[in-house]
Amino acid sequence: MIEAAAVPGGALDGVTILDLTTVIMGPYATQMLGDMGADVIKIESPAGDPMRHMQPTKSPGMAALFLNTNRNKRSVALDLKQPAGRGILFRLAAQADVLIHNLRPGPLARMGLSYERLREANPRIICCGARGFGEGGPYRDKPAYDDLIQAASGMAALGGRLGPEPAYMPSILCDKVTALSIVNAVVAALFHRERSGHGQTIEVPMFETMAAFNLLEHMNGHCYDPPVGKLGWARIMSPFRKPFRSKDGHVSLIPYSDANWRAFFEFAGRPELARDPRFLSMSARVEHVDALYGLVEAIAVTKTTAEWIAFGDRSNVPAMKVIALDELWQDDHLAAVGFFEDHRHPSEGPMRIAPTPLRFSDSPVTVRRLAPRLGQHTREVLAGAGLAEDEIDRLAASGIVTTGA
Repeated sequence: MIEAAAVPGGALDGVTILDLTTVIMGPYATQMLGDMGADVIKIESPAGDPMRHMQPTKSPGMAALFLNTNRNKRSVALDLKQPAGRGILFRLAAQADVLIHNLRPGPLARMGLSYERLREANPRIICCGARGFGEGGPYRDKPAYDDLIQAASGMAALGGRLGPEPAYMPSILCDKVTALSIVNAVVAALFHRERSGHGQTIEVPMFETMAAFNLLEHMNGHCYDPPVGKLGWARIMSPFRKPFRSKDGHVSLIPYSDANWRAFFEFAGRPELARDPRFLSMSARVEHVDALYGLVEAIAVTKTTAEWIAFGDRSNVPAMKVIALDELWQDDHLAAVGFFEDHRHPSEGPMRIAPTPLRFSDSPVTVRRLAPRLGQHTREVLAGAGLAEDEIDRLAASGIVTTGA
């Protein structure tokens, strides 16, 4: 068990980020930026990020989901509904490199937190708006959660292809994919600023991000004008594309190249199928993908999962056991690469985390601090911004800031 401590040297060491995001998408993005070395200051309302109050939790305001999306951050509890609170935010923005928020245009305007005003305080600041829908369209003021974006972007319709009704993926996929886009955008903007000296504003909309994500392969021949063929990549859309039942479990089998398929049919005792015109080439296999995967389904059940994995390893045919979530804790590969880390949280005790799995040779990803309690760093951050102790006391007494231990 190790204590999380300040370890300098991350790729973003020296970058200060004001994090005004809540729930999952934004906090996950800012956590990754924090893991890469940025000093992330999480600006929370006096009630705190709603994720603090989810279940399960060991103590009030420190839910497991919050702990898993808010490490490497300092918490400042600040009432932005009050003019004095917004004044403090602008003082912090004057010294920050990046501000990230997930406010819709309406609330953003009512609070007076426009990019123009932030730029007056700091011409070099980068302001990233993580939104549900792009500001230029009719959906701009709609609320957005992962389920809604799965529905709007085509994801739920894709999820329903194996059943009679549309279905949500059992993962907050839209939140997490968009979080990765936020990280990419912020790092690119920082690089641009190093070259130009100028900050800028960034919009990262969930709906458009996921529409592009889903259409990457499924636009297919509709990238041509006029379109060629149907929407959807045939192999991915096949109802037979699934983990296959083996003799004792389930296995993912993905023979891909011509050589892979010849080896697969030989091992299956069906070498004649390698000469079947339907399966001789990749284009032929795509055309007859349902028939091909139907054969794989029938063949897979004739051998154990271990036999399929051994065959794949020696023949260079992609094969993998279907691993349940609760088996990841004991996975040999994850153990070998040191995937999980054990830490001791100051208030929550021992905990295990899955850190950002990037490997930098000279600027390592680190866990320097675990998720903060609400307002834990208010005094520290405000003092660093030049506020005197008695001024912080007055702000706390008026409810504009909240200090915590």
